[in-house]
Amino acid sequence: MIKPRLFLHKLTNWEYWPYQVLYTPVYFQYLYYAFRTRSFFFFNASNPTIKNGGFFMESKKEIYDLIPQEYYPKTLLFNAREDINKISESIRNIGIKFPLIAKPDIGLRGTAVKKINNFQELKKYVEHADFDFLIQDLIPFENEIGLFYVKLPKSDKGTLTGIVSKEFLILKGNGSNTIRELLKKDPRFELQIPAIQKEFPDIIDSILEENKILNLVPYGNHCRGTKFVDASHEITPKMIESFNKICSKINGFHFGRMDIMYNNYKDLEEGKNFQIVEINGAISEPTHMYDPKHSLFYGWKELTRHFHYMYLISKENHKNGAKYLTFKEGINEFKNHHKHYDKILEF
Repeated sequence: MIKPRLFLHKLTNWEYWPYQVLYTPVYFQYLYYAFRTRSFFFFNASNPTIKNGGFFMESKKEIYDLIPQEYYPKTLLFNAREDINKISESIRNIGIKFPLIAKPDIGLRGTAVKKINNFQELKKYVEHADFDFLIQDLIPFENEIGLFYVKLPKSDKGTLTGIVSKEFLILKGNGSNTIRELLKKDPRFELQIPAIQKEFPDIIDSILEENKILNLVPYGNHCRGTKFVDASHEITPKMIESFNKICSKINGFHFGRMDIMYNNYKDLEEGKNFQIVEINGAISEPTHMYDPKHSLFYGWKELTRHFHYMYLISKENHKNGAKYLTFKEGINEFKNHHKHYDKILEF
């Protein structure tokens, strides 16, 4: 049971609210757009080359295949229960070395994404993964952002509508407190103790040396303790120009958030020294809205603004030949999504 103090923290910080509550205004907006398009699944046309527009059941590997290789890490797709020796040989042949990243091909908000340090950890992951998964090179850049891109079909160029900077779950030792005690100093981190205790049972009650830095979750997922900070002020005309050139090489990409590891904003502005972690399509949130400094009304404004962009893009793409899912197709995809959801959560 969650402690009263942590419950109060979640209650008074809307970034933790269930999406069923947070998305209340969007539900009415969605019904209006469904009426206008005569389709409950109009979002399928938002990114015509991505399955379901990137709303659900989209393969990360199929999206990577749309991106020029220079912009993302070496990546291999493996089936569930693949032979570990075959996997080891394949990653060795392509030049992927430990530590590496393993994650589901069809993901779920960072669940089952793991940093794998050695063969034994990889073997354990493979044995437990009841889903197709990717093995990737560890990206060498330390900083991570989410960059939201929107391109209307009638426009020659798109634009960047927001940047979220991600502050990982990083602890600094003081030589006297254990990792568990350090986590309890910040409610955001304390909420992650059950997951961290499960993943790092051997070290959670050990004392962290003075000034030692420990990154317990090296990937930027809000549900795993990462703090989202609005960095939209870093958007410049030069950055928009650079990413228009990059995104023009990604066939059929009109709407979504690119999660990116990068060196610094100056290089990013020039479109160099970065790699794309993944691209999220129609399901993308403008996650810069989750900055604790923003109000709930700001969050609603950003949600409805971006949902409107998706509607306009989908409607125009549909005129140009992109299909909407039929009601039957959409319901079947939802069922498949929930089945896969259960598999991921069992991991």
